[in-house]
Amino acid sequence: MGKILYLECKMGAAGDMLTAALLELIPDPDGFIRKMNTLGLPGVTVKREKAVSCGITGTHVSVVIDGEEEESHDVDMQGHEHDHEHEHHHEHDHGHGHHHSHNSMAGIAHIVRDHLDIPEKVKEDVLAVYGRIAEAEAHVHGVPVSDIHFHEVGTMDAVADVTAVCLLMNEINPDEVVVSPVHVGSGMVRCAHGILPVPAPATAYILRDVPIYGGEIRGELTTPTGAALLTHFADRFGQMPLMSVRAIGCGMGKKEFPAANCVRAMLGETKDGSDEIVELSCNVDDMTGEAVGFAMERLFEAGALDVYTVPIGMKKSRPGLLIRTLARVKDKERIEQCIFRYTTTIGIRECRMDRCVMKRSVETVETPYGPVRVKKSSALGVEREKYEFEDLARIARETGMSLVEVAEALRK
Repeated sequence: MGKILYLECKMGAAGDMLTAALLELIPDPDGFIRKMNTLGLPGVTVKREKAVSCGITGTHVSVVIDGEEEESHDVDMQGHEHDHEHEHHHEHDHGHGHHHSHNSMAGIAHIVRDHLDIPEKVKEDVLAVYGRIAEAEAHVHGVPVSDIHFHEVGTMDAVADVTAVCLLMNEINPDEVVVSPVHVGSGMVRCAHGILPVPAPATAYILRDVPIYGGEIRGELTTPTGAALLTHFADRFGQMPLMSVRAIGCGMGKKEFPAANCVRAMLGETKDGSDEIVELSCNVDDMTGEAVGFAMERLFEAGALDVYTVPIGMKKSRPGLLIRTLARVKDKERIEQCIFRYTTTIGIRECRMDRCVMKRSVETVETPYGPVRVKKSSALGVEREKYEFEDLARIARETGMSLVEVAEALRK
């Protein structure tokens, strides 16, 4: 069994909401808040309180900077402003000299590396997440990352959120993180540069290649900070996997929407023997047998779990082959590249599925014919074992016996 964390982002994600959701998964949330308030972040005070949205109780976490909690605004298409709790705090430097040094990436790196008493791995996570935000802002504004600066209050707010999430992820230490498709919201948001569409350009850039969607709810549901945290920690994006849930955390935003404004974090274990895989299929009618065999070898080398062919009839009564490849979800892109490179197909069909696999192990036993490996497998009360073929073949070649005779001699 593996420890799995599923993040449900049906109302988007922001740093404070992710912090609050993960906080509910650990045994001592109050101790964690005390730890955050002694890290030495300039002027930062982190607070935790119970919150309710649509009748559902969860946790809200706020970051106060020298007594000030930053607010931002959404703007609907008619131009009416309304308060929104998520942070949106990025700007780039136009050459004015009034920015504090802590507002640059170099300044943030200085704070994180030299002033925060956190594990080295967490420091690397914090800077990697913040690097994603700075890269997105630099791309959007068309300036180098070194020219990106952040609002004074927003900088410490975001650093606190990012640090909190990275510390919590380090404490929870899941084997796999799965994130749902991300709701980004709709409408417009007001920021330092004016009124921008939702998702904000930086958020949209960070969420490239991630399944996202909008909807009827107007507002910025996913912020650049939330997007950067999700993309940094997610092993994959998709539907909730097959898992036994042990703990559930609900991280609340402050604003009321028609739907419960929360991120849900579910911590549990994968079912023993369960595994999600992807089946990639393509049809070809213009490859030689040698070329197909070569492609199959390359696919196995790329990490395919299995590759096999099925004879099929194709257009114009041509005989062809269905090439079907099974792979782990995390290897999908690499396997697809391999299929396109080594076959003549111009399209790949994808099907995701769960599979149940036996737990497997290999033991080496001493026999009169030398060491022989025994492969053992078990699942759902069923156990079986078999000798490694290569070892049987070696003994058969050395003794002149058949494979069946070797197996019988070993069993005796």
